[in-house]
Amino acid sequence: MKAKRRFFSGVLGIAIGLGLLAGCGKKDDPIAQAEKKDVAKGVAAPSIAETKAIAEEGFIYGLPLVMNYAVMNEFAVDTKSSQFKAPFNQINNQHRVATYKDTAVVTPNSDTPYSILWLDLRAEPMVISVPAVAKTRYYSVQLVDGNTYNFGYIGSRATGTEPGNYLVVGPGWKGETPAGIKKVFSSTTPFAFTIFRTQLFNPADMPNVEKVQAGYKAQPLSAFLKQPAPPAAPKIDFVPATTEGIKKNFYEYLDAALQFVPPTAEDKEIRAKLASIGIGPGKTFEFKDLSLEHKAAVLLAMKEGDDKVDKFLASGMKNVNGWSIGSFFGDRAFYKGDWLMRAGAAKAGIYGNDAVEATYPFTRTTATGDALDASKHNYTITFPAGQLPPVNSFWSVTMYDGKTQFLIKNPIDRYLINSPMLRGMKKNADGSLTLYIQKDSPGKAREANWLPAPNDTIYLVMRLYWPKTEPPSILPPGEGTWKPPGIVPVK
Repeated sequence: MKAKRRFFSGVLGIAIGLGLLAGCGKKDDPIAQAEKKDVAKGVAAPSIAETKAIAEEGFIYGLPLVMNYAVMNEFAVDTKSSQFKAPFNQINNQHRVATYKDTAVVTPNSDTPYSILWLDLRAEPMVISVPAVAKTRYYSVQLVDGNTYNFGYIGSRATGTEPGNYLVVGPGWKGETPAGIKKVFSSTTPFAFTIFRTQLFNPADMPNVEKVQAGYKAQPLSAFLKQPAPPAAPKIDFVPATTEGIKKNFYEYLDAALQFVPPTAEDKEIRAKLASIGIGPGKTFEFKDLSLEHKAAVLLAMKEGDDKVDKFLASGMKNVNGWSIGSFFGDRAFYKGDWLMRAGAAKAGIYGNDAVEATYPFTRTTATGDALDASKHNYTITFPAGQLPPVNSFWSVTMYDGKTQFLIKNPIDRYLINSPMLRGMKKNADGSLTLYIQKDSPGKAREANWLPAPNDTIYLVMRLYWPKTEPPSILPPGEGTWKPPGIVPVK
Protein backbone atom coordinates (compact mmCIF):
# COMPACT_ATOMS: atom_id res chain seq x y z
CA MET A 1 0.00 0.00 0.00
CA LYS A 2 1.94 2.98 -0.60
CA ALA A 3 0.12 4.16 2.42
CA LYS A 4 2.35 7.07 2.88
CA ARG A 5 4.75 7.12 -0.04
CA ARG A 6 7.69 7.28 2.32
CA PHE A 7 6.75 6.06 5.78
CA PHE A 8 10.15 6.64 7.28
CA SER A 9 12.05 9.42 5.54
CA GLY A 10 14.40 11.31 7.79
CA VAL A 11 15.52 8.51 10.07
CA LEU A 12 18.78 8.02 8.20
CA GLY A 13 20.03 11.34 9.49
CA ILE A 14 19.12 10.38 13.04
CA ALA A 15 21.04 7.14 12.81
CA ILE A 16 24.15 8.69 11.34
CA GLY A 17 23.98 11.55 13.82
CA LEU A 18 24.24 9.04 16.63
CA GLY A 19 27.42 7.63 15.21
CA LEU A 20 25.83 4.40 14.13
CA LEU A 21 27.87 4.02 10.99
CA ALA A 22 31.04 5.70 12.17
CA GLY A 23 34.11 3.92 13.50
CA CYS A 24 32.58 0.45 13.71
CA GLY A 25 34.99 -2.34 14.55
CA LYS A 26 37.20 -0.59 17.10
CA LYS A 27 37.12 -1.88 20.64
CA ASP A 28 36.52 1.58 22.09
CA ASP A 29 34.26 3.07 19.40
CA PRO A 30 30.78 4.34 20.40
CA ILE A 31 29.14 1.19 19.05
CA ALA A 32 31.30 -1.19 21.03
CA GLN A 33 30.84 0.95 24.14
CA ALA A 34 27.06 0.93 23.68
CA GLU A 35 27.05 -2.85 23.36
CA LYS A 36 29.14 -3.16 26.54
CA LYS A 37 26.71 -0.87 28.40
CA ASP A 38 23.79 -3.04 27.32
CA VAL A 39 25.54 -6.15 28.62
CA ALA A 40 26.39 -4.36 31.89
CA LYS A 41 22.69 -3.51 32.33
CA GLY A 42 21.78 -7.15 31.82
CA VAL A 43 20.37 -6.56 28.35
CA ALA A 44 21.64 -9.53 26.36
CA ALA A 45 20.93 -7.86 23.04
CA PRO A 46 22.49 -8.92 19.74
CA SER A 47 25.16 -6.66 18.30
CA ILE A 48 24.03 -3.42 16.72
CA ALA A 49 24.62 -4.82 13.23
CA GLU A 50 22.57 -7.91 14.08
CA THR A 51 19.87 -5.75 15.66
CA LYS A 52 19.62 -3.69 12.48
CA ALA A 53 19.32 -6.81 10.30
CA ILE A 54 16.63 -8.32 12.53
CA ALA A 55 14.70 -5.05 12.73
CA GLU A 56 14.70 -4.70 8.95
CA GLU A 57 13.43 -8.25 8.48
CA GLY A 58 10.95 -7.67 11.30
CA PHE A 59 9.64 -4.52 9.65
CA ILE A 60 8.87 -6.41 6.44
CA TYR A 61 7.29 -9.29 8.35
CA GLY A 62 5.38 -7.02 10.71
CA LEU A 63 4.09 -4.21 8.47
CA PRO A 64 0.75 -5.92 7.63
CA LEU A 65 0.30 -7.03 11.26
CA VAL A 66 0.84 -3.49 12.52
CA MET A 67 -1.43 -1.89 9.93
CA ASN A 68 -4.17 -4.40 10.74
CA TYR A 69 -3.73 -3.90 14.49
CA ALA A 70 -4.09 -0.13 14.08
CA VAL A 71 -7.27 -0.50 12.00
CA MET A 72 -8.72 -2.92 14.58
CA ASN A 73 -8.09 -0.36 17.31
CA GLU A 74 -9.70 2.45 15.35
CA PHE A 75 -12.67 0.40 14.12
CA ALA A 76 -13.53 -1.84 17.09
CA VAL A 77 -11.61 -0.86 20.26
CA ASP A 78 -11.32 2.92 20.64
CA THR A 79 -14.90 4.15 20.94
CA LYS A 80 -13.64 7.74 20.78
CA SER A 81 -11.88 7.26 17.44
CA SER A 82 -13.37 9.15 14.51
CA GLN A 83 -13.12 5.85 12.62
CA PHE A 84 -14.89 3.70 15.23
CA LYS A 85 -17.51 1.37 13.68
CA ALA A 86 -18.82 -1.12 16.27
CA PRO A 87 -17.65 -3.34 19.14
CA PHE A 88 -16.41 -6.86 18.37
CA ASN A 89 -19.01 -9.28 16.96
CA GLN A 90 -21.41 -6.51 15.94
CA ILE A 91 -22.01 -5.53 12.32
CA ASN A 92 -21.78 -1.86 11.39
CA ASN A 93 -23.67 -1.18 8.14
CA GLN A 94 -22.45 1.88 6.30
CA HIS A 95 -25.29 3.47 4.38
CA ARG A 96 -22.85 5.40 2.25
CA VAL A 97 -19.66 4.90 0.29
CA ALA A 98 -16.22 6.05 1.44
CA THR A 99 -15.26 9.73 1.09
CA TYR A 100 -12.20 11.89 1.74
CA LYS A 101 -13.13 11.84 5.43
CA ASP A 102 -12.32 8.12 5.71
CA THR A 103 -8.65 7.89 6.67
CA ALA A 104 -8.18 4.69 8.70
CA VAL A 105 -7.53 2.54 5.62
CA VAL A 106 -5.52 3.76 2.64
CA THR A 107 -6.92 3.41 -0.89
CA PRO A 108 -10.48 2.94 0.43
CA ASN A 109 -13.05 1.45 -1.92
CA SER A 110 -15.79 3.96 -2.75
CA ASP A 111 -17.73 1.60 -5.06
CA THR A 112 -19.61 -0.46 -2.54
CA PRO A 113 -21.08 0.51 0.81
CA TYR A 114 -19.26 -1.48 3.45
CA SER A 115 -20.60 -3.48 6.31
CA ILE A 116 -17.85 -3.90 8.90
CA LEU A 117 -17.52 -6.74 11.38
CA TRP A 118 -14.57 -7.42 13.68
CA LEU A 119 -14.77 -10.94 15.07
CA ASP A 120 -13.56 -12.03 18.50
CA LEU A 121 -13.35 -15.82 18.21
CA ARG A 122 -11.74 -16.54 21.59
CA ALA A 123 -14.82 -17.72 23.49
CA GLU A 124 -16.58 -19.52 20.65
CA PRO A 125 -17.03 -19.48 16.86
CA MET A 126 -19.32 -17.00 15.16
CA VAL A 127 -22.04 -17.62 12.59
CA ILE A 128 -22.36 -15.19 9.67
CA SER A 129 -25.70 -15.30 7.86
CA VAL A 130 -26.45 -13.71 4.49
CA PRO A 131 -29.82 -13.17 2.75
CA ALA A 132 -30.80 -13.96 -0.80
CA VAL A 133 -29.29 -11.29 -3.06
CA ALA A 134 -30.40 -10.52 -6.61
CA LYS A 135 -28.10 -12.01 -9.24
CA THR A 136 -27.75 -8.58 -10.82
CA ARG A 137 -26.25 -7.11 -7.61
CA TYR A 138 -22.69 -8.07 -6.71
CA TYR A 139 -21.88 -8.68 -3.07
CA SER A 140 -19.02 -10.30 -1.23
CA VAL A 141 -18.02 -11.12 2.33
CA GLN A 142 -14.24 -11.19 2.70
CA LEU A 143 -12.70 -12.85 5.76
CA VAL A 144 -9.28 -11.52 6.79
CA ASP A 145 -7.31 -12.69 9.81
CA GLY A 146 -4.62 -10.94 11.86
CA ASN A 147 -1.95 -12.21 9.48
CA THR A 148 -3.87 -10.35 6.71
CA TYR A 149 -4.57 -13.68 5.03
CA ASN A 150 -7.84 -13.80 3.07
CA PHE A 151 -9.04 -17.06 4.62
CA GLY A 152 -12.45 -17.24 2.99
CA TYR A 153 -15.19 -15.71 0.88
CA ILE A 154 -18.97 -15.68 0.85
CA GLY A 155 -20.82 -13.94 -1.97
CA SER A 156 -21.89 -13.74 -5.61
CA ARG A 157 -18.77 -15.42 -6.96
CA ALA A 158 -17.78 -17.70 -4.11
CA THR A 159 -21.06 -19.12 -2.81
CA GLY A 160 -23.80 -17.75 -5.04
CA THR A 161 -26.79 -15.54 -4.33
CA GLU A 162 -28.83 -17.90 -2.14
CA PRO A 163 -29.23 -17.28 1.60
CA GLY A 164 -26.97 -19.21 3.95
CA ASN A 165 -25.25 -19.59 7.32
CA TYR A 166 -21.46 -19.85 7.58
CA LEU A 167 -19.28 -20.69 10.59
CA VAL A 168 -16.05 -18.80 11.35
CA VAL A 169 -13.75 -20.48 13.88
CA GLY A 170 -10.57 -19.40 15.61
CA PRO A 171 -7.22 -21.21 15.84
CA GLY A 172 -7.34 -24.61 17.45
CA TRP A 173 -11.13 -25.02 17.29
CA LYS A 174 -12.22 -28.64 17.10
CA GLY A 175 -15.80 -29.57 16.44
CA GLU A 176 -18.33 -31.00 14.03
CA THR A 177 -20.04 -28.82 11.47
CA PRO A 178 -23.46 -28.01 12.98
CA ALA A 179 -26.66 -28.62 11.06
CA GLY A 180 -27.69 -25.62 9.00
CA ILE A 181 -24.09 -24.46 8.36
CA LYS A 182 -23.07 -24.40 4.71
CA LYS A 183 -19.31 -24.02 5.23
CA VAL A 184 -16.68 -23.56 7.96
CA PHE A 185 -13.91 -20.96 7.65
CA SER A 186 -10.82 -21.13 9.90
CA SER A 187 -8.90 -18.03 11.03
CA THR A 188 -5.24 -18.29 12.04
CA THR A 189 -5.83 -15.62 14.69
CA PRO A 190 -8.42 -15.05 17.45
CA PHE A 191 -9.43 -11.68 15.99
CA ALA A 192 -10.53 -11.44 12.36
CA PHE A 193 -11.85 -8.71 10.09
CA THR A 194 -14.96 -9.29 7.97
CA ILE A 195 -15.65 -6.92 5.10
CA PHE A 196 -19.09 -6.99 3.43
CA ARG A 197 -19.27 -5.20 0.07
CA THR A 198 -22.68 -4.57 -1.48
CA GLN A 199 -22.92 -3.05 -4.94
CA LEU A 200 -24.56 0.37 -5.23
CA PHE A 201 -25.87 1.18 -8.70
CA ASN A 202 -26.46 4.90 -8.13
CA PRO A 203 -27.33 7.24 -5.22
CA ALA A 204 -31.06 6.47 -5.54
CA ASP A 205 -30.26 2.77 -5.09
CA MET A 206 -29.13 3.17 -1.47
CA PRO A 207 -32.47 2.04 0.07
CA ASN A 208 -32.13 -1.24 -1.83
CA VAL A 209 -28.58 -1.69 -0.55
CA GLU A 210 -29.82 -1.06 2.98
CA LYS A 211 -32.38 -3.87 2.59
CA VAL A 212 -29.58 -6.28 1.66
CA GLN A 213 -27.43 -5.06 4.53
CA ALA A 214 -30.31 -5.60 6.97
CA GLY A 215 -30.12 -9.29 6.06
CA TYR A 216 -26.48 -9.64 7.13
CA LYS A 217 -26.28 -11.18 10.61
CA ALA A 218 -23.55 -12.28 13.02
CA GLN A 219 -24.17 -14.32 16.16
CA PRO A 220 -22.22 -16.65 18.44
CA LEU A 221 -22.53 -20.35 17.64
CA SER A 222 -24.30 -20.96 20.98
CA ALA A 223 -27.02 -18.44 20.03
CA PHE A 224 -27.38 -20.00 16.58
CA LEU A 225 -27.82 -23.43 18.21
CA LYS A 226 -30.03 -21.97 20.97
CA GLN A 227 -27.67 -23.33 23.61
CA PRO A 228 -26.16 -21.72 26.76
CA ALA A 229 -23.20 -19.50 25.99
CA PRO A 230 -19.72 -20.52 27.19
CA PRO A 231 -17.84 -18.25 29.64
CA ALA A 232 -16.89 -14.89 28.10
CA ALA A 233 -13.28 -14.38 27.03
CA PRO A 234 -11.24 -12.19 29.40
CA LYS A 235 -11.20 -8.44 28.80
CA ILE A 236 -8.09 -7.14 27.05
CA ASP A 237 -6.46 -3.77 27.61
CA PHE A 238 -5.25 -3.23 24.06
CA VAL A 239 -2.21 -1.03 23.51
CA PRO A 240 -3.74 2.05 21.82
CA ALA A 241 -2.81 2.38 18.14
CA THR A 242 -3.76 4.54 15.18
CA THR A 243 -2.93 4.41 11.49
CA GLU A 244 -1.38 7.85 11.85
CA GLY A 245 0.86 6.59 14.68
CA ILE A 246 2.45 3.70 12.77
CA LYS A 247 5.55 5.62 11.72
CA LYS A 248 6.37 6.80 15.23
CA ASN A 249 5.41 3.64 17.15
CA PHE A 250 6.00 0.82 14.71
CA TYR A 251 7.82 -1.64 16.96
CA GLU A 252 5.63 -0.89 19.97
CA TYR A 253 2.60 -1.66 17.79
CA LEU A 254 4.28 -4.80 16.47
CA ASP A 255 4.96 -5.96 20.01
CA ALA A 256 1.26 -5.48 20.79
CA ALA A 257 0.01 -7.09 17.57
CA LEU A 258 2.10 -10.22 18.04
CA GLN A 259 0.26 -11.00 21.27
CA PHE A 260 -2.75 -11.88 19.10
CA VAL A 261 -1.00 -13.69 16.24
CA PRO A 262 -0.20 -17.28 17.24
CA PRO A 263 3.14 -18.45 15.85
CA THR A 264 3.17 -20.81 12.88
CA ALA A 265 5.78 -22.94 11.15
CA GLU A 266 6.33 -20.17 8.59
CA ASP A 267 7.09 -17.38 11.06
CA LYS A 268 8.80 -19.32 13.86
CA GLU A 269 12.28 -18.18 12.82
CA ILE A 270 11.57 -14.47 12.40
CA ARG A 271 9.63 -14.35 15.66
CA ALA A 272 12.56 -15.89 17.52
CA LYS A 273 14.80 -13.21 16.03
CA LEU A 274 12.39 -10.46 17.06
CA ALA A 275 12.28 -11.86 20.59
CA SER A 276 16.07 -11.53 20.70
CA ILE A 277 15.75 -7.75 20.31
CA GLY A 278 12.89 -7.48 22.79
CA ILE A 279 9.82 -7.69 20.54
CA GLY A 280 6.94 -10.16 20.85
CA PRO A 281 5.44 -12.55 23.41
CA GLY A 282 8.68 -14.56 23.78
CA LYS A 283 10.93 -11.52 24.20
CA THR A 284 14.03 -11.77 26.38
CA PHE A 285 13.94 -8.13 27.57
CA GLU A 286 12.07 -4.88 26.98
CA PHE A 287 12.82 -3.11 23.73
CA LYS A 288 12.82 0.22 25.57
CA ASP A 289 15.90 -0.96 27.49
CA LEU A 290 18.04 -0.88 24.36
CA SER A 291 20.78 1.73 24.14
CA LEU A 292 20.29 4.84 22.02
CA GLU A 293 22.65 3.36 19.42
CA HIS A 294 20.62 0.17 19.21
CA LYS A 295 17.42 2.16 18.80
CA ALA A 296 19.02 4.23 16.05
CA ALA A 297 19.93 1.01 14.25
CA VAL A 298 16.29 0.02 14.42
CA LEU A 299 15.18 3.35 12.92
CA LEU A 300 17.60 2.92 10.04
CA ALA A 301 16.42 -0.65 9.54
CA MET A 302 12.82 0.54 9.35
CA LYS A 303 13.62 2.92 6.53
CA GLU A 304 15.62 0.35 4.60
CA GLY A 305 12.89 -2.25 5.07
CA ASP A 306 10.36 0.22 3.73
CA ASP A 307 12.59 0.87 0.72
CA LYS A 308 12.69 -2.88 0.02
CA VAL A 309 8.89 -3.02 0.04
CA ASP A 310 8.76 -0.13 -2.44
CA LYS A 311 11.30 -1.83 -4.69
CA PHE A 312 9.29 -5.02 -4.59
CA LEU A 313 6.15 -3.17 -5.62
CA ALA A 314 8.06 -1.49 -8.45
CA SER A 315 9.61 -4.72 -9.74
CA GLY A 316 7.16 -7.42 -8.65
CA MET A 317 4.34 -6.19 -10.88
CA LYS A 318 3.84 -6.36 -14.62
CA ASN A 319 3.82 -2.93 -16.26
CA VAL A 320 1.03 -2.78 -18.82
CA ASN A 321 0.63 0.63 -20.50
CA GLY A 322 1.86 2.29 -17.29
CA TRP A 323 -0.48 0.27 -15.03
CA SER A 324 1.06 -2.05 -12.45
CA ILE A 325 -0.74 -5.39 -12.38
CA GLY A 326 -0.07 -8.31 -10.08
CA SER A 327 -1.61 -10.72 -7.63
CA PHE A 328 -0.45 -10.10 -4.06
CA PHE A 329 -3.50 -11.04 -1.98
CA GLY A 330 -4.47 -14.50 -0.83
CA ASP A 331 -4.58 -17.03 1.98
CA ARG A 332 -1.82 -18.64 4.02
CA ALA A 333 -1.05 -21.18 1.29
CA PHE A 334 -0.83 -18.36 -1.27
CA TYR A 335 1.88 -16.46 0.63
CA LYS A 336 3.92 -19.49 1.78
CA GLY A 337 5.86 -17.30 4.21
CA ASP A 338 6.80 -14.68 1.58
CA TRP A 339 6.76 -11.71 3.96
CA LEU A 340 7.97 -9.23 1.33
CA MET A 341 5.02 -10.03 -0.93
CA ARG A 342 2.64 -9.76 2.02
CA ALA A 343 4.10 -6.38 3.03
CA GLY A 344 3.86 -5.18 -0.56
CA ALA A 345 0.21 -6.21 -0.67
CA ALA A 346 -0.54 -4.29 2.53
CA LYS A 347 1.27 -1.21 1.32
CA ALA A 348 -0.40 -1.30 -2.10
CA GLY A 349 -3.80 -1.35 -0.36
CA ILE A 350 -4.43 -3.42 2.74
CA TYR A 351 -7.45 -5.78 2.68
CA GLY A 352 -7.33 -6.20 -1.06
CA ASN A 353 -9.16 -9.13 -2.60
CA ASP A 354 -7.83 -12.30 -4.17
CA ALA A 355 -7.35 -11.74 -7.91
CA VAL A 356 -10.29 -14.00 -8.80
CA GLU A 357 -12.58 -11.81 -6.66
CA ALA A 358 -11.18 -8.47 -7.81
CA THR A 359 -8.07 -7.37 -9.68
CA TYR A 360 -6.50 -3.97 -9.05
CA PRO A 361 -4.36 -2.37 -11.74
CA PHE A 362 -2.85 0.82 -10.27
CA THR A 363 -0.66 3.60 -11.56
CA ARG A 364 1.20 6.79 -10.72
CA THR A 365 2.41 7.35 -14.29
CA THR A 366 1.37 7.93 -17.87
CA ALA A 367 1.69 5.18 -20.46
CA THR A 368 5.24 6.43 -21.16
CA GLY A 369 6.29 6.46 -17.50
CA ASP A 370 6.01 10.15 -16.63
CA ALA A 371 4.68 10.93 -13.13
CA LEU A 372 0.99 11.87 -12.98
CA ASP A 373 0.71 15.40 -11.61
CA ALA A 374 -2.55 17.29 -12.10
CA SER A 375 -0.93 20.56 -11.02
CA LYS A 376 1.05 20.39 -14.28
CA HIS A 377 -1.14 18.51 -16.76
CA ASN A 378 -4.64 17.40 -17.66
CA TYR A 379 -4.96 13.74 -18.67
CA THR A 380 -7.28 11.36 -20.49
CA ILE A 381 -7.80 7.62 -20.60
CA THR A 382 -9.72 6.18 -23.55
CA PHE A 383 -11.28 2.72 -23.72
CA PRO A 384 -11.66 1.69 -27.39
CA ALA A 385 -15.11 0.63 -28.56
CA GLY A 386 -15.95 -2.84 -27.27
CA GLN A 387 -12.91 -2.92 -24.99
CA LEU A 388 -14.25 -1.89 -21.59
CA PRO A 389 -12.85 -3.94 -18.67
CA PRO A 390 -14.06 -7.59 -18.99
CA VAL A 391 -15.84 -8.44 -15.72
CA ASN A 392 -18.72 -10.60 -14.57
CA SER A 393 -19.80 -7.84 -12.20
CA PHE A 394 -18.56 -4.24 -12.51
CA TRP A 395 -15.44 -2.08 -12.81
CA SER A 396 -14.27 1.32 -11.59
CA VAL A 397 -11.40 3.81 -11.75
CA THR A 398 -10.80 5.61 -8.44
CA MET A 399 -8.78 8.77 -7.82
CA TYR A 400 -6.47 9.15 -4.79
CA ASP A 401 -4.02 11.75 -3.57
CA GLY A 402 -0.60 10.60 -4.76
CA LYS A 403 1.06 11.21 -1.40
CA THR A 404 -1.47 9.87 1.12
CA GLN A 405 -3.52 7.45 -1.02
CA PHE A 406 -6.70 8.86 0.50
CA LEU A 407 -9.70 10.02 -1.50
CA ILE A 408 -9.65 13.73 -2.33
CA LYS A 409 -12.12 16.48 -1.57
CA ASN A 410 -13.53 17.85 -4.84
CA PRO A 411 -16.32 20.18 -6.00
CA ILE A 412 -18.66 17.47 -7.32
CA ASP A 413 -18.08 14.82 -4.58
CA ARG A 414 -17.00 12.30 -7.20
CA TYR A 415 -14.24 9.92 -6.21
CA LEU A 416 -14.50 7.42 -9.03
CA ILE A 417 -16.06 6.55 -12.34
CA ASN A 418 -17.58 3.08 -12.61
CA SER A 419 -19.56 0.96 -15.03
CA PRO A 420 -22.98 1.67 -13.44
CA MET A 421 -22.39 5.32 -14.43
CA LEU A 422 -22.02 4.46 -18.13
CA ARG A 423 -25.60 5.33 -19.02
CA GLY A 424 -25.03 8.95 -18.08
CA MET A 425 -21.65 9.26 -19.78
CA LYS A 426 -20.89 10.44 -23.29
CA LYS A 427 -19.12 8.17 -25.76
CA ASN A 428 -17.06 9.35 -28.69
CA ALA A 429 -18.31 9.12 -32.29
CA ASP A 430 -16.41 5.86 -32.81
CA GLY A 431 -17.97 4.27 -29.70
CA SER A 432 -14.91 4.68 -27.52
CA LEU A 433 -15.14 6.10 -23.99
CA THR A 434 -12.82 8.88 -22.75
CA LEU A 435 -12.39 9.80 -19.09
CA TYR A 436 -11.06 13.27 -18.27
CA ILE A 437 -8.60 13.25 -15.39
CA GLN A 438 -7.88 16.79 -14.20
CA LYS A 439 -8.29 19.16 -11.26
CA ASP A 440 -10.65 21.57 -13.02
CA SER A 441 -13.92 20.81 -14.82
CA PRO A 442 -13.45 19.95 -18.52
CA GLY A 443 -16.68 21.86 -19.18
CA LYS A 444 -20.33 20.97 -18.76
CA ALA A 445 -20.45 18.92 -21.95
CA ARG A 446 -17.73 16.61 -20.64
CA GLU A 447 -18.39 16.74 -16.91
CA ALA A 448 -20.17 13.36 -16.80
CA ASN A 449 -16.84 11.84 -17.86
CA TRP A 450 -14.72 13.89 -15.42
CA LEU A 451 -12.72 12.25 -12.66
CA PRO A 452 -11.58 15.14 -10.41
CA ALA A 453 -7.87 15.09 -9.51
CA PRO A 454 -5.89 16.76 -6.73
CA ASN A 455 -3.77 19.82 -7.47
CA ASP A 456 -0.79 17.54 -6.98
CA THR A 457 0.41 14.02 -7.72
CA ILE A 458 -2.08 11.27 -8.56
CA TYR A 459 -2.55 7.63 -7.58
CA LEU A 460 -5.17 5.80 -9.66
CA VAL A 461 -6.62 2.37 -8.92
CA MET A 462 -8.77 0.36 -11.30
CA ARG A 463 -11.03 -2.21 -9.62
CA LEU A 464 -12.28 -5.12 -11.69
CA TYR A 465 -14.84 -7.08 -9.69
CA TRP A 466 -15.18 -10.77 -10.50
CA PRO A 467 -12.96 -10.55 -13.60
CA LYS A 468 -13.82 -12.89 -16.44
CA THR A 469 -11.58 -15.92 -16.83
CA GLU A 470 -12.20 -16.50 -20.53
CA PRO A 471 -10.44 -14.25 -23.11
CA PRO A 472 -10.38 -11.33 -23.30
CA SER A 473 -9.43 -11.30 -19.62
CA ILE A 474 -7.00 -9.56 -17.31
CA LEU A 475 -6.34 -12.96 -15.69
CA PRO A 476 -3.77 -14.25 -14.97
CA PRO A 477 -2.93 -10.81 -13.51
CA GLY A 478 -0.52 -9.00 -15.81
CA GLU A 479 -0.56 -11.77 -18.41
CA GLY A 480 -4.14 -11.65 -19.65
CA THR A 481 -5.23 -10.76 -23.17
CA TRP A 482 -7.11 -7.62 -22.03
CA LYS A 483 -4.84 -4.68 -21.27
CA PRO A 484 -5.90 -1.42 -19.59
CA PRO A 485 -5.32 1.62 -21.83
CA GLY A 486 -2.57 4.03 -20.80
CA ILE A 487 -3.12 7.52 -19.40
CA VAL A 488 -2.20 10.30 -21.82
CA PRO A 489 -1.39 13.97 -21.03
CA VAL A 490 -3.55 16.51 -22.86
CA LYS A 491 -1.46 18.67 -25.16
